[in-house]
Amino acid sequence: MARAPGRSPNSLPMEPPLDLPSEAREAAAVGPAAAPIHLAGLGAELAYIQDATGRYHAFHWREAAEGGLDLTALLNGDGAAPIFRPANGDSYYEQLQRVLLQGVPERWTCPFVFGDQERLFELSMTPILTGQGRPDRALVIGQAVAGEAITGRGSYGAPAAPLSLPSGIEAHQKLLTKIARSIRRTLPLSSALYQILLTKIARNIRTTLDLETIWRQTVWGLGQALSVSRCVIFAYPGNGDGLMAVAEYVQEGYSPMKGQRFRPEDWVELRDALDGGEPVSIAVLSPNEFGNQSGVAVSTHYQNQPNAVICLYQCDRERLWSGAEIDLMRELAEQVGTAIAHATLFSESQKLANELQRKNISQMKKQQELEEARRQAEEVSQLKSEFLANTSHEIRTPLNGVIGFLQLILDGMVDEPEEQEEFIREAHKSAVHLLEILNDILDIARIEANKLEMNLQPVRLKDLLENTEKFTQAQVQAKGLYFEIPDPESYENLVVYGDYQRLLQVMLNLTGNALKFTHDGGVTLSAEIIRQPLVVQKQELPGLVRIRVADTGIGVSLDKQDRLFQVFSQVDGARTRRYGGTGLGLAISRKLVEAMGGEVNFYSLGDGLGSTVTFTVPLYEEPILMPTGRAAE
Repeated sequence: MARAPGRSPNSLPMEPPLDLPSEAREAAAVGPAAAPIHLAGLGAELAYIQDATGRYHAFHWREAAEGGLDLTALLNGDGAAPIFRPANGDSYYEQLQRVLLQGVPERWTCPFVFGDQERLFELSMTPILTGQGRPDRALVIGQAVAGEAITGRGSYGAPAAPLSLPSGIEAHQKLLTKIARSIRRTLPLSSALYQILLTKIARNIRTTLDLETIWRQTVWGLGQALSVSRCVIFAYPGNGDGLMAVAEYVQEGYSPMKGQRFRPEDWVELRDALDGGEPVSIAVLSPNEFGNQSGVAVSTHYQNQPNAVICLYQCDRERLWSGAEIDLMRELAEQVGTAIAHATLFSESQKLANELQRKNISQMKKQQELEEARRQAEEVSQLKSEFLANTSHEIRTPLNGVIGFLQLILDGMVDEPEEQEEFIREAHKSAVHLLEILNDILDIARIEANKLEMNLQPVRLKDLLENTEKFTQAQVQAKGLYFEIPDPESYENLVVYGDYQRLLQVMLNLTGNALKFTHDGGVTLSAEIIRQPLVVQKQELPGLVRIRVADTGIGVSLDKQDRLFQVFSQVDGARTRRYGGTGLGLAISRKLVEAMGGEVNFYSLGDGLGSTVTFTVPLYEEPILMPTGRAAE
């Protein structure tokens, strides 16, 4: 006897089997020889007990008993297969396995072969529980379908009365039609099973609002429950993009359809399912590279609008879909359609909420940026006001000096030529100071307008340091400070690359600030080479020279150092009024140094601890070191 292949039990809840009469329970414990006495008491035309392997443990067939047939010979025959057996063994044993695994009774119509004859029975198969609570045998009760028999092979045992039936193709077609009609009927026992399946799948999809989960639960629930080769769901957004296979349950050995896109107009069954809303039979799928044979499709709807199509396929054989299976798909499609619609609405609402949140965050960020810009604008406005006040004072002071000394000379208040010369010298000094202030203002205006011009060329560091000492000598002597310039290594040969006038302006700004805010001690200028190749104006240079201006002055507190290089900003208004200045020197110096390819840094440990300003300038060429002994010669 052919046996159905082993199958794994699914996770569906088991419906308790129907209670069996005491005669059936007793028959399950005895062999076929004694069993007919008990099974005959059930009043059924056909009754037998089978285990999962298909072996008969008890057997009664009224027609055979009345004809005096040997039941043992009928079951065992003279070969490997029983003489009395289902016509379609694979389908029958698949159903037997399902009943035993799921523990749920089923009813269907099945043709049986015995000898050269066939009989059509309406079967009711009920699992029999063991002591461990799991069924290992099934009680099958059958009733012959009146007039449904096919002869042509002769009789087995006693001669059977001939039946008047169409012969050949017409008889075969009539039998198939009857079987199909019986299978398509709603079967009470199978409906109970499918109601359990429907409840389980529906419960799973109702517990989530995630589309991916709903699609996956639907195809896997249907695919495993109905033991199909493939279950696939096609999303149908209705926007002209066609149908997309978004989730799939498929057995091994078959090509997946997930991710494939189809147009309804190219697939008549899907179009019919979308248009009609009822399950549609699919005989052959085109293209057929997926191996699909028998199939059925049903669309899901929400408020009369389709949103997906569910397709079931049997790839290994032709399959007739029962009425209970069709009803299951129809009822499940209604719930899936609603779940898809709710999940879609939830997803869209989430997207809208996220978009609204994003816009709110963006709006808040813009509001904060506007608030910060307004604050900075007010701060800049205040700084400019302070800058204008300080600059006006700085301009008036040297201008008053020029006017005052010249007025004294014009009014004849000079008694000696030497005194007149002194007045003229002071007026000139005040004029030069005034010119410096105006130059600073013009420089910062050019920098702000990006119109600062640079003339980069080789510059001897020695000349730069010596001129700085020369122009600041009077201020150093007036305050009684020291001014040191230690000779660096290869001092004579050190050449930098920059604009000489701008470098001298930076040196004078930094040195002037250091002398202005130093009362005791002095200022030290030093330089060191940083060998770090770089490119300036398409020229490859060997490195940088870091110039350091260190003083022992009043220093700057740590919390105010970030304001040093800001335009129109002074560290302390009171300090500015005391020491004078426009507050533009460091800002201009940083811009000039950066324009020549360097950078400026400021260091101070706090008030009263002095300050150090460093800036870098490109090294034009590697210096040649001269031996000490040779230099002495």
